[in-house]
Amino acid sequence: MKEDAKREAAINKILRMVAPGTVLREGIENILRAKTGGLIVVGASDTVLSIMDGGFSIQCELTPSHLYELAKMDGAIIISEDARRVHYANTNLNPDHTIPTSETGTRHRTAERVARQSGHLVICISQRRNVITLYQGNFKYVLRDIGVILTKANQALQTLEKYKTVLEQELTDLTALEFEEAVTLDEVTTVLQRFETVLRVTAEIRRYIIELGSEGRLVSMQLEELVANLDEQAYLLLKDFVSPESTHTPHQIMSQIHSMSAEELLDGSLMARALGYSPSANQLEETVSSRGYRVLNKISRLPQPVIENLVEHFGVLSNILKASIADLDKVEGVGPVRARMIRNGLSRIQEQVLIERQI
Repeated sequence: MKEDAKREAAINKILRMVAPGTVLREGIENILRAKTGGLIVVGASDTVLSIMDGGFSIQCELTPSHLYELAKMDGAIIISEDARRVHYANTNLNPDHTIPTSETGTRHRTAERVARQSGHLVICISQRRNVITLYQGNFKYVLRDIGVILTKANQALQTLEKYKTVLEQELTDLTALEFEEAVTLDEVTTVLQRFETVLRVTAEIRRYIIELGSEGRLVSMQLEELVANLDEQAYLLLKDFVSPESTHTPHQIMSQIHSMSAEELLDGSLMARALGYSPSANQLEETVSSRGYRVLNKISRLPQPVIENLVEHFGVLSNILKASIADLDKVEGVGPVRARMIRNGLSRIQEQVLIERQI
């Protein structure tokens, strides 16, 4: 899981560097339009310097026009790792020829080998195909047309909206069952599966937004409106239903769920196991009690320390619902005014859930 997260972070960093709106991307687009092609190495480490042959030491600021003019020469361009300066231009690169490559064109073969040998980002701009290919280590990524990415992002947003609507209904049903003390492990795992599906679509859209750069502002605004507080809700759900015998924190459980394959995610028993419940014949039909974190967080102006004290004092939501104002007042940090607010807040939430469930 950590390796996947590191890889994802590295890919996102690369995409941000060449996203629309950046100086580097503007220069690359100029080269594409001129159909001159180009090879750009981001970083001038000792490894890169050792495979360079000839060329010119430029040592100037990186601007779109500088990049465009230097690409008119056949050799590679070496720029700084922060993409702010041009170090060398028109240089030949002679990477180790024994490094395997799947490419066929001379420029692309060189780019892939340099990327694998040096570990630096290498950008190859195809002269004939009008394609930008990124290489770093064993990673290869072909940048797509902005219009294509926007179309995919909008399609993903529509899918996310449908999934989010279903999730909200399932959460409403789950909350109603919490008040009725009739939640089964199957309902909990189903909602968790839906949460993870929504989060995976969200991650895909965020990748599109990074690749879109300055062109992705509208998509970003739509996404943030759709998934506001989604991570927090998933976390609270885990806090509510994680098994008392579990040795993992909600964050660790969430990481475990993130690492599941699409097939594993659909297996309710695997999800129950992640929550710390022991396998049994009718495991998913077992009734489980909510601790009440998610419901209590719906009450406005109720501080988190007070919520923690309430759960610690009463144990489960059903005990909090049965508690009188005097009982609530005994909890540290509550007091008579806040006790009445909690009592009234829970009643309002229950009424609202019943109304929403009937719609």
